[in-house]
Amino acid sequence: MVTATDPFSDWLDQAQLSSRRLSPAQLALLQAVFRFRQSQGDDYYSTRLLSHFLLHCGCGLKVAQLARLLGLSRPTASRQQQFSSKQAIQQAHHRLDGRPYGKLLPRYAGPIAQFLFAHPDATRADLIDFISRTFAVRVSRVALYKFLKKYGLAATPVTTPAAPERPPALGGELAAPIPVLRRPPGGSEPVPFIPQGQPVPGPASPFSPPGRSTPGPSS
Repeated sequence: MVTATDPFSDWLDQAQLSSRRLSPAQLALLQAVFRFRQSQGDDYYSTRLLSHFLLHCGCGLKVAQLARLLGLSRPTASRQQQFSSKQAIQQAHHRLDGRPYGKLLPRYAGPIAQFLFAHPDATRADLIDFISRTFAVRVSRVALYKFLKKYGLAATPVTTPAAPERPPALGGELAAPIPVLRRPPGGSEPVPFIPQGQPVPGPASPFSPPGRSTPGPSS
């Protein structure tokens, strides 16, 4: 014959808690918590409310014990211990709206700057994954951009391409531009191309004779 087990005792056992080591007040509190979980379930919002209450009610249990009771990780429970009731409700609202949860703290700026220095080609997705692995916080790209801008980490070096150099001539000097004949429309004679910066010759005077202006040598 199989002996029926007590669900409340099993719940304490999986959290490595012994009912014999609990005070009457702690045992009554955990029995109320167990009935709450049986009634409301173990979804995120019910667990968030319970964790905030248990972490701040002064029940005398350690953070690691409460984390095992509620199925949380030790860093998550320790981080939630620092939040006020307003911040806990804000996190629940963010989760309900489908927005990423978590907050970037000022002490994260040093490790993030070190990561960016060691990985200059890292993308925003790589940085978000680094923050998630290191601090167990998942943030949006907008929150990350504001954080980087606040601590002067959003600037990226921009390189200006150098101007192309002209190929040198055979003698080592810069080759002069070669005049190009342009043929005007209408089939007239081609007009020589005058490079920029050189004087443009004007038309001949109408009073100039077609021949030489100086007398030739006498015979």
